[in-house]
Amino acid sequence: MISVFGSKVGMEELEEIRTSIENQWIGIGPKTKKFEENIAKRLKMKDFALLDSGSNSLYMGMKLLDLPKDSEVILPALTWISCATAVVLAGCKPVFCDIEINTQNVSYRTIEPVISKKTGAVMVVHYAGKPVNMDEIAEFGLPIIEDAAHAIDSKIDEKYCGTIGYIGAYSFDGVKNLAIGEAGGVTSNNLELVSMAKKLRYCGIEKSGFEASANKQRWWEYNVGDFFIKMIPDDISASIGLAQLKKLDKLQAYRKYIWDIYQKEFADTGWFELPVDAEANEQHSYFTYFIRLNNSKRDELAHYLFSEGIYTTFRYQPLHLIPIYNSTHLKLKNSEILNDTGLNIPLHPNLSEKDVFYIIEKIKEFGKKYHL
Repeated sequence: MISVFGSKVGMEELEEIRTSIENQWIGIGPKTKKFEENIAKRLKMKDFALLDSGSNSLYMGMKLLDLPKDSEVILPALTWISCATAVVLAGCKPVFCDIEINTQNVSYRTIEPVISKKTGAVMVVHYAGKPVNMDEIAEFGLPIIEDAAHAIDSKIDEKYCGTIGYIGAYSFDGVKNLAIGEAGGVTSNNLELVSMAKKLRYCGIEKSGFEASANKQRWWEYNVGDFFIKMIPDDISASIGLAQLKKLDKLQAYRKYIWDIYQKEFADTGWFELPVDAEANEQHSYFTYFIRLNNSKRDELAHYLFSEGIYTTFRYQPLHLIPIYNSTHLKLKNSEILNDTGLNIPLHPNLSEKDVFYIIEKIKEFGKKYHL
């Protein structure tokens, strides 16, 4: 079965892991610090806090934002549940807005109708790696959390997504562009926030015994600065991350190569809409390839491709339609249209060129079968 998402790891990652094991250092340690330094340098930031998952990175972002209880945080309905869960766990209320149907991103137009006196922040998601127009979102004058889970290599005017708003949250799970296994992280232009994240991630302990041993007589004594859960990363994950960082440009070039083949081969198809490319001042991460069918055949196409050994999916089920959020009364037109017409087809560096053209062949074959 051809997977819809995937990563490419190999000997480079194994070598980095080997040195950590030989040094008997598999928890948080020197590789974690080195990864944080290297990714901060790539993102043109002064610091970065590595955490144990992208989901926890969003919650960390909400904690750092420190909004008054019951504040409202606006976020797209078309996103992963961790975005809304982070808001709820921080004692705030998620308020869902619609997205632009061609980019699957929020915009000033989709956010403005749900702004209220209780709005404390906006959470944007750079869907598939296509950057959100951050300038227009900044016009609201509200703190912005950037979910850059899809956008590790996305840019706007040479600024990386996740470094433009108040706090940037990243995901490095096993299928992301920078695939570590299970990890994430946060960054900010406010260095105090990144420092706070590093203190909070170890159950709120301000400084570990090892860190304190150089200048404390009783280094095993510690102070807890805040109540917090454990989010520490480890050197095995960081080892994989260091190897992935070295090859990220090559992996990204291959993603773009697949994207460009799809854009060319599907240009005249007619029965589905292609994803939009980056603007002239933007850089796309090409995390996924999202198509929109112009008919009611989305489910049939997904099942047909599955029968031919091609796994597809729809990311993401609009959150306002899930009862737990108490928002099923909302009518978010574009999100609901995509819920019935959108499909993610495979795009990742573990696809062979043969796989890519087989996917194209089977999609076109489906169109001919149904005279689309």
